[in-house]
Amino acid sequence: MADFLLELRSEEIPARMQAGARGELEKLFRREMEAAGIETGEVTVWSTPRRLALIARGLPEQTQAVREEAKGPPVGAPDQAVEGFCRKNGVTRESLEEREVKGRATYFAVIERPGQAVLDLLAAAIPAIIRDFSWPKSMRWGDASISSESTRWVRPLSGIVALLDGEVVPCVMEGLASGRETMGHRFHSSGPVTIDSAEDYAAKLREAFVIVDHEERAGIIREGARKAAKAAGLVLVEDEGLVVENAGLTEWPAPLLGRFDEAFLEVPPEVIQLSARVNQKYFVCEDKAGRLANAFVCTANIDALEPAVVVDGNRKVLAARLADARFFWEVDQKKTLEEHAKGLERITFHERLGTLADKVERVAKLARWLCEEGIVDGDPAMAEKAARLCKADLVTEMVGEFPELQGLMGGYYARAEGLPDAVADAIRDHYKPVGQGDDVPTAPVTVAVSLADKLDSLVSFFAAQIFPTGSKDPFALRRAMIGMQMVTEDNGLRLPLKSAASHAFRLIARPDEDGEGYWLWGHRPLSASDIEKARGRGVDPSGLSWSPQTRAHLPETVGRVLEFFADRLKVQQREAGVRHDLIDAVFALGGEDDLVRLLARVHALQSFVETENGANLLAGYKRAANILKKEEWDAAPPHAGEPVAETSEEDPLALAGKPEFDEAFGRGAGSRADALSHEPEPAERALIEALDAAAPQAAKAVEEERFEDAMKALASLRAPIDAFFDEVTVNDDNPDKRSSRLDLLARFTRAVGQVADFSRIES
Repeated sequence: MADFLLELRSEEIPARMQAGARGELEKLFRREMEAAGIETGEVTVWSTPRRLALIARGLPEQTQAVREEAKGPPVGAPDQAVEGFCRKNGVTRESLEEREVKGRATYFAVIERPGQAVLDLLAAAIPAIIRDFSWPKSMRWGDASISSESTRWVRPLSGIVALLDGEVVPCVMEGLASGRETMGHRFHSSGPVTIDSAEDYAAKLREAFVIVDHEERAGIIREGARKAAKAAGLVLVEDEGLVVENAGLTEWPAPLLGRFDEAFLEVPPEVIQLSARVNQKYFVCEDKAGRLANAFVCTANIDALEPAVVVDGNRKVLAARLADARFFWEVDQKKTLEEHAKGLERITFHERLGTLADKVERVAKLARWLCEEGIVDGDPAMAEKAARLCKADLVTEMVGEFPELQGLMGGYYARAEGLPDAVADAIRDHYKPVGQGDDVPTAPVTVAVSLADKLDSLVSFFAAQIFPTGSKDPFALRRAMIGMQMVTEDNGLRLPLKSAASHAFRLIARPDEDGEGYWLWGHRPLSASDIEKARGRGVDPSGLSWSPQTRAHLPETVGRVLEFFADRLKVQQREAGVRHDLIDAVFALGGEDDLVRLLARVHALQSFVETENGANLLAGYKRAANILKKEEWDAAPPHAGEPVAETSEEDPLALAGKPEFDEAFGRGAGSRADALSHEPEPAERALIEALDAAAPQAAKAVEEERFEDAMKALASLRAPIDAFFDEVTVNDDNPDKRSSRLDLLARFTRAVGQVADFSRIES
C-alpha cells in the first residue's frame, strides 16, 4: 500500500474560501479515484494562505484486472446494430461470443481490462481535479489567459507537488510540471524545500516555518491570544470566527498584544471592537470588570526579532481607524435623531411601498395601536416616539461605515441626547430577534416597536404581491415572521394576528374611488391626474409625493399572511418537537390567529394524543367519521338551507355539541335517550350520557382556554365509543334506529371537533 501527497501552491488564497476549497479538493479526489476503480481510505486535507495539500493513505500500487461481460443484440440482428454494440464496448465482431438466452442465440462481448498502475491513474487525475475545481471567484493568468479555455484558479498556480510513496507522479498543467519541491514561509524560508514523501511533508515545511495544519494554527492563535491578554491582566474577548480567519491569513502565527490611546474609549465599545475586527482582524480585550480595555491582539505571520516594532505598526493602523470612528461619533451627535430621521425621506424603502420615512410613519402608528389595544402593556406615546426614531441612525455617518451597528448606534445617540431609557432601548433592540437563539425583547416599548416593524414589513410586501419563494427571501420575511412569533410567544402576548394584519394593511394602502379595493402608493412624482384622484378621495395632495401604483386587496393579503404564519409556525415548532399535523388540526377549526392560545391548544392536544386514551379516541373518531362519510350523513348542524333557530348565543355554532344546541336546531333529537323512538341499547345509552356530560364540559373548558381540562373531558368518551362500536349495530334495519345512531356518531364527532379537527391528525 502507498501514501499519496498532492500540494497545489498558489498566490494567497482568501481566508474565507479555504474551508470550501478543502472540501472541494477531497470531493474531486474521491471522484477521480472512484472513476478509476481505486478504493480510497483515509484522506487528510490541509490549507494555508499559499497552498492546498491532500494526503491519501493506503492506496494500492496497481488496480486489479477486471473481466466484464455485456449482452448485445441477438444473432441475425442488422449489421448496424452489431457494429454499434462493438464500438460501444471497444471489441471486434470476431471476438463476440454467442450464447443462448431464452432459446435465442445472442451476442456477448467479453472485455478483459488489465490492472493499471495507480501512479499513471493519478497522473491523469491531477489535471482533471485542477480543471474542475470550483471557486467562488477565480481568474486566468499569463499568456494562456487570452483563451477562455485556459485554466482558472483562485490566484495564479505556482507549483504542484505530487508524490506516490516518494515517487513523483508526472503531470503538466499550464506549463507547470509536478515535482517534489515546494516553498516554505515567504519571509522566514531560505529557498525551495524538497519533500521526500507524504510522511515528511508536514515536518519539512515546519522546518521552513510553515504549519500546514490549519487547525493547529487556529489553536496557536486561540491560546496565544488568551495568554497575551492574561499576561497583561486582561481577558480576551473570544471570537472564534476571527481565530479561523487569522489562521487562514498566516502560515506561522504569532499573537502579539498592543495598546491604543485611552481617549478612543469614549467611542462605544461595539464600534471599537467592530473596527478592530473588520478592518484589521484584531482581537480586543476587557478588564476584569468586563469593560473594554485599550488593548488589542494582532496576529503576526512571523516570529519578529523586535515584536515591539510590529506591535507599534499595527497600533498606528488601528489608531487611524479609531480616529475615523471617533469623528463619526462626534459628527453624528451634532444633530438630534429627529433631525437625522428627516433624511429617511430621501431613501426608498421599496418602489411599491414608498420611502423609509413612510415605513417609519406606519410603524409608529402600529406601535401606538398595539399599546392602545392592550396587546402590549406599554405607553402608547412612548412606543410611537421610539418608532419614529428607530430608523434614524440609518442616515448617520457611523452606520454608513458600519451597517452592522444599525439600531445599536441609534440607542447610543438617543441616550446621548437625553431621551428616556425605554425609547433608547427600543431603538437599540427593535430588530431583535434576528434569528433562533437571539435575545428576545421583553421591555414593553421595545416589544411594541419590534412587533410593529416586523408586522409592517410582512403585510407591506404581501400586499405588494412580493412573497418569499423557495430559497429566495430578499426582504427577510421568513425571519420577520419567526421574530414576531418569538416575541409574541416569549412575552405571552394575545396578538390577534388577523385584525393586526388588517390594521397594518389599512396603513399601507388607500381605498380606491369605487370602494372595491385599495392602491399601494409607489415611488413616482404625482401627476395632475394623481392630484385630482387624491382630492377625490378626500386626501390633501400637498403632502403627498407618491402615486397609486399597485392594486391590493385586503382579504387576500391578510389570508396570505395567516397562511404564511401557519407555515413558519410549523417549521419553528418542529424544532421544539411539536407535530405539524396537530398545528394543522387546530388551524382547521378556523378563526385561530392567537399564537399563545393556539400553542396552548396544540401542546395539550399533543400530550393527549400520545396517551392510550388519546390514541384510541382518535381511532374512534376516524371510524365514526368514515361511517358518516360513507353514509353521506351531515355531521355539522344545521343542514344547508335550514333556518337558524333562536338561541341566547350570538353565534349559535359556538354551542356545537351542547344539548341546548341540538334542541335549538332540531338536530340530534334522536341522539338523546329521553327523545328516542326506541329503547337504546346499554352501550348506546352510555355513549349518550357520556356526551351529555363531556360535550358541555369540553366546550366550557375550550372557551376558558383550559385545554388540558378539555382533553380530560374528551378522554371520558374513549370507553363509551369503544363499547358502542363493539356492541351496537349502526346500520340497523330499523330506519329510526339507524338515523338516531348516525346522529349520535355525528354528535360525537362534533364534540371531539371542538378541540381540533381530528381528521387532520395522523394516526
